[in-house]
Amino acid sequence: MTSRTDFGQQTLGSEVAKVFADQIRGKTVLITGVSPKGIGSSTALNFASQAPGLLILASRTRARVEEVASQIKEAYPSVKLEIVLLDLSSQKSIRQAAAEVSRLTDKLDILINNAGICVVTRQKTPEGIEQQFGTNHIGPFLFTNLLLPLLRKAGKTNPPGATRIISLTSAGHRLSPIRFSDYNFEGGKEVPPEEDHFKPLAGAFAKCTEDGYNGIVTYAQSKTANILFTFYLQKYLPSQGITAYTLHPGSILTDLSRDQDEELAAQFYKVAPYWKSPDEGSSTTLVAALDPALNDTKGLYLVDCQFTEPHHHAKDPVAAERLWRLSEELVGEKFALTV
Repeated sequence: MTSRTDFGQQTLGSEVAKVFADQIRGKTVLITGVSPKGIGSSTALNFASQAPGLLILASRTRARVEEVASQIKEAYPSVKLEIVLLDLSSQKSIRQAAAEVSRLTDKLDILINNAGICVVTRQKTPEGIEQQFGTNHIGPFLFTNLLLPLLRKAGKTNPPGATRIISLTSAGHRLSPIRFSDYNFEGGKEVPPEEDHFKPLAGAFAKCTEDGYNGIVTYAQSKTANILFTFYLQKYLPSQGITAYTLHPGSILTDLSRDQDEELAAQFYKVAPYWKSPDEGSSTTLVAALDPALNDTKGLYLVDCQFTEPHHHAKDPVAAERLWRLSEELVGEKFALTV
């Protein structure tokens, strides 16, 4: 249970930051996916409001992250701020970004894996991985593991569990488990029933391209991966002073898609009961990252600032282990979580 059961769907991230100001002050915080008008920028502004020691903003587009940095500097001129270019679809970019972060700081108190995409046409990363699985899961998997030495150092001096890894997911994870038999969704392979997506899909969510690609199903797979990744981290990192949580921020009045069509956008508006402002959308991230009541692992997945249960396929320990091994294979490197 969180310490503030009164927080909920319409709680503002700015309010959460004020309540947990002591957990921000002097800390080194890194946020990915920071761009104007989104929850990444709102999350960054709310952290900046409470005097962090160092705020690192990561984004794939310099102009967009610089716009947010300018807003922060105007509002909070004393905040120490750094920008890192990070394209989570490119493993080369991820390794360069992690090296740059290590040059900027020798410890990292809070990592917010905020970045994410939703595409409806078949695309691949430079490594040949389906774009959403590659960007939404493999990218944060590699980036987080490369930054673990910095997190471990913070974990030695912070109160146990105050060092946090926070990964944003989506309620859409319920639509699909991990398709280990065909994670690239190339087709032509028999998919075991336990790996198949939820059926029937509603309206535009069922729409496929001519080559059979369904962007909603592949997005859902990547969001299940975010939860399984966090589930696996929770198994090993608490003994090192680090806790990990994942969350659904809600439906936000901003667009995370590069190429959603009007029909799909309309379908999203039909299924979302409430659309949050970016400030409201950042609140659950801030609770997960800051609430001292969560120093001891209390749950896995938060919605509207409180814990709830993800779909059972996102808490399967066998799937979590398989996903970790597959992810290591796809980045060409093994990572030891025990020290």
